[in-house]
Amino acid sequence: MVRVGIGYDVHALVAGRKLVLGGVTIPHSKGLDGHSDADVLMHAVCDAILGALGEGDIGHFFPNTDPRWRGAPSRVFLEEAARQVASRQGRIVNVDSTLVAEAPRINPHIQEMKSRIAEALGVGPDRVGIKTTTNERMGFIGREEGIAAMAVAGVDLPA
Repeated sequence: MVRVGIGYDVHALVAGRKLVLGGVTIPHSKGLDGHSDADVLMHAVCDAILGALGEGDIGHFFPNTDPRWRGAPSRVFLEEAARQVASRQGRIVNVDSTLVAEAPRINPHIQEMKSRIAEALGVGPDRVGIKTTTNERMGFIGREEGIAAMAVAGVDLPA
């Protein structure tokens, strides 16, 4: 039985942090603020997979009150989501995602992001979709105050 989950994450852009999206460090004057590396793309994908399993969100598994996760690479979170799928004898069918940001230009980094996400999940890069869009200069994203990501995941679980 294929089950579907959705995920969403958003973080503010701040000076003094690296910008990490999809496991790739992208040159930019600001990075995303958060307890871990604040990778909104990996966080949204993680929540989508956990949602397909009927589990809680990323904060349930990796609370931001736990110092172990301070500065942690979000790859760890995706690997745990994949482990949760495997522990139920399931398989990740695919993930699809959209990053919403005014800047920087993300398209040149998409193939590397797909590879990093696929590797963390133990699937081929052809099962990972990443799209980008802007917020047409509207709202906090349009003012370049933050970046958001949405994701959907299909997970095949035994009946």
